[in-house]
Amino acid sequence: MSLSLNHFSIRTTELDTTRHFYETVLGLTVGPRPAFPFPGLWLYAGDHGQYANAVVHIIGMDRSAPEGLKGYLGDRDEKLLHGTGVVDHIAFFADGLVAMLDHLRSLTISCRERLVPGLGLYQVFVDDPNGVVIELNYPAAEAAELAGKTS
Repeated sequence: MSLSLNHFSIRTTELDTTRHFYETVLGLTVGPRPAFPFPGLWLYAGDHGQYANAVVHIIGMDRSAPEGLKGYLGDRDEKLLHGTGVVDHIAFFADGLVAMLDHLRSLTISCRERLVPGLGLYQVFVDDPNGVVIELNYPAAEAAELAGKTS
């Protein structure tokens, strides 16, 4: 069996705020989504013609018409919809470390930065509007480039 991560889903009452974060911070774009019986968006990293590129699915909770979502995915207590629960974080491989750090500063979004011991992998952690922790992993060569810029 071969496995690869397809997407992650966020269930939220803040559909527009969540969309804005993933578009603005990560550069994902809204693309085609099946006609599910509940509101939502699929955000793509790449070609909209390939549904496998829809890496983030945002599931909107419509308080005035909750039955479509309840029937399709089941009910969730809205009070529990903050953070990642037992899942600690969601990670992406990325490139453009220096540009991303500048981008986050320009948006006044705080981040946490780490260097993975022994690998040189540079990590940037940001929190989405729902408290989901997003980890961006950059190659060691970009960490070295960053070190050269700051020395």
